[in-house]
Amino acid sequence: MIHNDTEKLIFEQGRAGRVGVDVEGVCLIELDHALPEELRRGPLDGFPEVTEPEMVRHYTRLSQRNVGIDDTFYPLGSCTMKYNPRMNEAVANMKGFTQLHPAMPVKDTQDAFRLLWELEEMLKEICGMDAFTLNPVAGAHGEVTGLKIIRAAIRARGEKRDKVLIPTSAHGTNPASAMLAGFTPVNIEVNPDGSVNFEALEKALDENVAAMMITNPSTLGLFETNIKKIADMLHAKGAFLYCDGANLNALVGIARPGDMGFDVIQTNMHKTFSTPHGGGGPGAGPVGVKKELVPFLPYPQIEKFFSTPGIFIPMTDEHSIGRIHSYYGNFLVLLRAYVYLRTMGARGLREVAEAAVLNANYLRVSLRDIGYRIPFDRPCMHECLIMHDGLPKEIKTLDIAKRLMDKGFHPPTMDFPLHGCFLIEPTETETKETLDAFIKAMYEILIESEVSPELLHDAPHITPVKRVDDVAANRPKNLNLRWNSNKAV
Repeated sequence: MIHNDTEKLIFEQGRAGRVGVDVEGVCLIELDHALPEELRRGPLDGFPEVTEPEMVRHYTRLSQRNVGIDDTFYPLGSCTMKYNPRMNEAVANMKGFTQLHPAMPVKDTQDAFRLLWELEEMLKEICGMDAFTLNPVAGAHGEVTGLKIIRAAIRARGEKRDKVLIPTSAHGTNPASAMLAGFTPVNIEVNPDGSVNFEALEKALDENVAAMMITNPSTLGLFETNIKKIADMLHAKGAFLYCDGANLNALVGIARPGDMGFDVIQTNMHKTFSTPHGGGGPGAGPVGVKKELVPFLPYPQIEKFFSTPGIFIPMTDEHSIGRIHSYYGNFLVLLRAYVYLRTMGARGLREVAEAAVLNANYLRVSLRDIGYRIPFDRPCMHECLIMHDGLPKEIKTLDIAKRLMDKGFHPPTMDFPLHGCFLIEPTETETKETLDAFIKAMYEILIESEVSPELLHDAPHITPVKRVDDVAANRPKNLNLRWNSNKAV
């Protein structure tokens, strides 16, 4: 498709007097006269005046430049960007759900309460927890909620612990969440094989530690094999063990965090349970807890009264941390997760984890065999970490990422959690043919780095803008773009 490399902003297009639709109809004139003067909009300085075709074509061209999971392999490590079944979307768009309002009388929303209650029951079984709250509306929101629950439980004991231990292999949001919950984060180093360093843990673990946050599998794509020992160490000191469930996609149907010794977990609906992800939302981050922490869950909680079958009502507890969001969470996102879980079933969820782990290990071994270095060369879980330090020194991580765009792939996560790395998560939704095409592209880039490095340094070659100055990008007045001279995109 041919794109204009210098697509103008809509505010820069058009001519005075152009309109999209002629609105000189009688009804609109009557409506205009019916509006009080103070409610009528006057002229807008600088407002674009364009025809309807100009407007439609402009936004259509912009939409064709979007990259998403519907367009290409989207292997962002640490994020689980997998395909969302369209059936989930169809159900979430049913009139009975979209027109449901949380302020409606409880007696008129019993089926919605039942759905949420059943989702909680499924999450309890999947994660091995005693109770769940569906209120948090993002993964990091769930982290803060879980830590506030821990804080409330500690205060109820009459203690004032204020430290949270976080391995350097943890999810990147953990330290910020600890700070927001009123704790001081303390880094714990990991061993050369990616596991938690016990010497560092023992040194930091004292009576002032409230909890330890562990992402398991970690952001290195590895399972913490000593997790039971870590749990015992924390519990012996009266501290809690928190599981960042962002990588739960590798465990569903196979292993339960609650059985490993975790006391709290947040689950990312928009990662593991296939609801829309990206663009700032929507999301959902339900939090599961063990029995000791149940009284501190945020309200409202939905309870089923078995003495009166079929009755579901919102409840609270006097020890609750209070509201963390209006009403019951992000309902339509939770609905999509409910549909996904009912569709997959227990057997299907296990197959999800098995296929995700198989795909990641297939990439790990294949990319290692063609020349990329694997810093933790042992079986990984849902994602694999690779290094490009075998390529010529002048080739940067960004060069490889931009060249992948030329070959039709969204780049993986780069330079995180290690400098000079790619963190690749294929998920279970990708076929072997897709993975083979990605491996082929990575091999071609390896060869190009030796024989035609300029192809990488000047990539991408197919986009309207080559690269954005990372510093100037945060200073709009000084924005410096390298425009691509190619017309065909």
